[in-house]
Amino acid sequence: MRLRFSIRLQLVVLSLFLFTIPYLGYNYVWELEQYLRNGQEQTMIGTARAVATALHERPALFDSQSAYLQDVRPGTDLYAPPIHYPIRLDGELNDWQQVNELVSEYGSAEVIEYYSGNQGEPVSLSFKHMVGRYGQFLYAMFEVSDDALLWRQPNSLSVESGDHLLIGMETPEGTLARYVVAPYESGWVNAYKLASSTDTTRAVENALSIQGRWQETANGYNIELRFPLSMTTGGLAFTLVDVDNAETRDKQYALGTANTKDLEKLGTVITPSPEIERILAGLKYADSRVWVVDKHKRVLARAGDIQSATGIEVTAPQTERSAAWQWVENEWLLPVYYQILTRPPADFIDELDDAYALVGQDLGTALNGQPDSLWRLSPDNKAIILSAAYPIFIDGNVMGAVVIEQTTNGIRTLRNRALEQLFHVILAVMLLGTLGLLLFASRISSRIRQLRDSTEAVIDDNGKIVGTLPVSNQRDEIGDLSRSFSDVLSRLQQYNSYLENMASRLSHELRTPIAVVKSSLDMLGHVSEKQQQDVFVTRAQSGVNRLSTILNSMSEATRLEQAIAQEDLETFNVVKVITGCIEGYKHTYTNRKWVLTTSEEQLMIDGSPELIAQFFDKIISNAVDFSSEEDEINVTLSKRDKRAILSVSNPGPLLPQGMKEQLLQSMVSVRKENDVQNAAQSPHLGLGLYIANIIMMFHKGSLSLNDREDKTGVIVTASVPLA
Repeated sequence: MRLRFSIRLQLVVLSLFLFTIPYLGYNYVWELEQYLRNGQEQTMIGTARAVATALHERPALFDSQSAYLQDVRPGTDLYAPPIHYPIRLDGELNDWQQVNELVSEYGSAEVIEYYSGNQGEPVSLSFKHMVGRYGQFLYAMFEVSDDALLWRQPNSLSVESGDHLLIGMETPEGTLARYVVAPYESGWVNAYKLASSTDTTRAVENALSIQGRWQETANGYNIELRFPLSMTTGGLAFTLVDVDNAETRDKQYALGTANTKDLEKLGTVITPSPEIERILAGLKYADSRVWVVDKHKRVLARAGDIQSATGIEVTAPQTERSAAWQWVENEWLLPVYYQILTRPPADFIDELDDAYALVGQDLGTALNGQPDSLWRLSPDNKAIILSAAYPIFIDGNVMGAVVIEQTTNGIRTLRNRALEQLFHVILAVMLLGTLGLLLFASRISSRIRQLRDSTEAVIDDNGKIVGTLPVSNQRDEIGDLSRSFSDVLSRLQQYNSYLENMASRLSHELRTPIAVVKSSLDMLGHVSEKQQQDVFVTRAQSGVNRLSTILNSMSEATRLEQAIAQEDLETFNVVKVITGCIEGYKHTYTNRKWVLTTSEEQLMIDGSPELIAQFFDKIISNAVDFSSEEDEINVTLSKRDKRAILSVSNPGPLLPQGMKEQLLQSMVSVRKENDVQNAAQSPHLGLGLYIANIIMMFHKGSLSLNDREDKTGVIVTASVPLA
């Protein structure tokens, strides 16, 4: 269970790496959104360029004075924003809330002129003022604070005998026209036109086109006026004259926007251009909000609504989905997704709604002659607004700019929709992948547990192998592990069998020399003649020598491994070594026929000639032991793919089935007493081929045992890399 849990846990941990898929997909969608934003930015700059192109070199679209001013004088140069509905001239000032952002305040710093030596006297008059345009009329309001309101005397023809309002404006002919409003009481008022001379305030005729209401208040009075825009080409100034002394009726000072007596000192008033608004009228369907401003950043015209300017129109998908899936998606999936995602707002705060002057780095850059764009957040941080500005040129000078605005709501909607689909797919892949990994882990752990149980079942409590492990047919790692376990257990079983038979084998090998020694010693005590004693001593020494040979054979492999570790390599001709060995075998084993076949005179290898000779001795010894007298032993030496191939073939019994590899292991022997002719003289402990294999591995070669193709004997093949 511990193993199974470990594998499952590891696979579960591995499955967590599947979360890299949504991470990469999420980043990919965000990168696409960035590309879309860059595309939207370039598109808006192109749109601003197109609109600006329609306004280039058209000076008639811009006010002749206000748009050409080098500097705007706050409080003197007036901006008249459009009013959505006409002002009700009742003196209450309630209708002015729609443009109250542009109200200006005037106090002692705006005194235009002192009268009758009142220079330095405290100024008790102040007022708030703004103007606006509706249709072809200009509206003006004054909220005046005055400690003493003096009305014009009912029987007085002089307009200077009470508090009054002076108006100066530039006529379409370019001359100065002056007007005065001096009421007898609160109520409806009209203006009087003054004489052309600036030295007098004598009224010469009624100016009924200037009309309004003068309404007394607790702190002073309010004035609301209206007159046609056609009366002025842009030059305009208002001055309030304060009269506080009811006895003398002397004027004290004049406080206002500019001096109404000097045409050059008049302020300018700019109003949004109807002509530009008509040019922009078609752009209100262009999914953008468009502004045209003069070089003083005052709005000349605008079109469109930022709330609907989403940038990209996104339509609902037309695919049909089941009601069950829609319920799962709406109730479970989307609420989870939108813990990370944000929905584009249906509504947000627009700080530029009904704005009459713009600011921003992009606009400043455009008014310097270069197009620019700007990203900003809405005040409530719900919407991202992109604006692009492009300059308007007249006679090579920048006279204004076009500003295009859109939100990124369309892109955000596309992003969210893409992420929703991505998350759907990823969730399905994650669930199926995790389930598949868990099933795979369960199957693997089950097979490993089965392998463990099978392995434990073939070994008893005493550690003895009592059965065989079933061989798996699965062609995977666990199947390979099962086959390895089966092979290991089979080899261990053979080795255990060898060890179990070791006692009888050693008993057989040791019985004869021990009997010889024992009988010789027994007979030595019963004879007195020296000649007979020498015979028995010689026989006892022969038995002891054989015992020593048996013990030396058992430790030969260990000594060889130690000797190999200290052996120095040299390059030698293996053909010469093998040829020399065979010449010696012909004299040693005279009852065998020796045949050497080779087409090579020289095969150089790196190693030890003595070890190769020892290796060859072991192979030949095996060939002699398993062959009969007068049998032919064939030795072949050849070259194949930069390797020297040595094969020894002898007639005799075939290899035991399934033991080709085991015969190369330590202390593995399949000899039977009647298989070897000299069994009584030569002990066989199953170390010959093991030692031969050790020598071959030292030379980076390989050793293999096989039956002859005609099944008449065995062939041993060694392969050694050439130098």
